[in-house]
Amino acid sequence: MYYDDTMKDAVIPQVRVESQLRASLDSVLLPGETLSDFVEVAVRNAVEYRRVQTDFASRCDASLAEYERTGVSIPAAQVIAKLESKLAKRRKQLGG
Repeated sequence: MYYDDTMKDAVIPQVRVESQLRASLDSVLLPGETLSDFVEVAVRNAVEYRRVQTDFASRCDASLAEYERTGVSIPAAQVIAKLESKLAKRRKQLGG
């Protein structure tokens, strides 16, 4: 038997939901998309979202600890200006 690293070897438990939620889900499936496909994508997205949240919280904690240690901070206006500059650059790259 051939084994591919992308082969699935674990399952997610069945989840009981109200029939209205199941009907809503069925109504938004794309042509050829299965319920399993949808659930897998949703779970992957949720895992990535939680990972990003956790990383962000860790960076916030580290930043606060550094501020408490040094008393040095960056003014909000400077941070906003930098973010606006990044946003403008990205918009320009996207042709907007």
